Amino acid sequence: MGKRRIRNLQALSENDIIGFDIEEDKRKETEYKYKIKTFPKIEKALKEKPDVFIISTPPHLHYQYADIAIKNNTPFFMELNLISEGLKEIIDKGTEKGILMAASCDMRYIESIKRIKEFIKSGKVGQVTSFTYHVGQYLPDWHPWEDYRKFFGAREDTNACREIIPGELNWLQSIFGNVTSVMGLKGKFSDLEIKVPDTYQIIMKFNNLLGHYLVDVVSRFPYRKIRIIGTQGTIVWDHGKKLVRVYSAEKKEWEDFPEKEGNIEKGYLHKEEPYIEEIRNFISALKKEKEYPYPLSEDLETLKVLDAIEESTQTKKEVNIEHWIKSIIN
Repeated sequence: MGKRRIRNLQALSENDIIGFDIEEDKRKETEYKYKIKTFPKIEKALKEKPDVFIISTPPHLHYQYADIAIKNNTPFFMELNLISEGLKEIIDKGTEKGILMAASCDMRYIESIKRIKEFIKSGKVGQVTSFTYHVGQYLPDWHPWEDYRKFFGAREDTNACREIIPGELNWLQSIFGNVTSVMGLKGKFSDLEIKVPDTYQIIMKFNNLLGHYLVDVVSRFPYRKIRIIGTQGTIVWDHGKKLVRVYSAEKKEWEDFPEKEGNIEKGYLHKEEPYIEEIRNFISALKKEKEYPYPLSEDLETLKVLDAIEESTQTKKEVNIEHWIKSIIN
């Protein structure tokens, strides 16, 4: 993701970029590919007095570098967060100093997701009553350049399924509203050499609809497909086919909405354009031209839903989000 963010910035003609990584091979590759200066220690990078931090470390290290940014009065953008503990403290410290703190919400910029939001808002399929969503990708394919048993996707607190869940939740809630209660089951069922769950089955209740959400890291072909049921029709998005289909009960026919062609970097699964748009919006927020759409405070709310899902997998009971949060606080 760090390399992707460099490409995003360079695509936007932002070329005054430096990098920090503790691994020499990654620094050399980055210097060669993107012609930027890199540092093996954060202290040396800080001497360059960066205007902004882009935090693309493994998730369990995000807050460590966010704290450094705040101590240096530096606004920051960070990749997807998976751990709620410690985030409130980061938000409080940054807010006190008036620092822009942005969390990634890249899924919201995918053309098909923006189209789905538009269709639902306009009532194209009537009132939505439910959806079923499956996201799966084979874990060893995530980082083929390193041992899947050793990178963050195999850690308990940042396991690969946990990474998928909030990334999708933040766009689902942007369309359907906040999750009000959850029920979840999880387990390790494959022969993958990991000690963490490889499958989650989740039922989510929103204010006026139900959602079923299946997440796995076993699917040998990357899979992301949602079927949204409305009183006047159905929406189906197949990310693999880059296609949204809408069925109209009135017309009794399907209408197809394919995505535009985009640029996919070698070794990556997803188009560059949504990530470029995300960083463009972050830069606009830095310039105070517009508000960033997904501040850390909203990210924390998403992570509370993730925590409630984990609680449900332990208790085998439905967890009411609001009541659960109050009980934690008390």
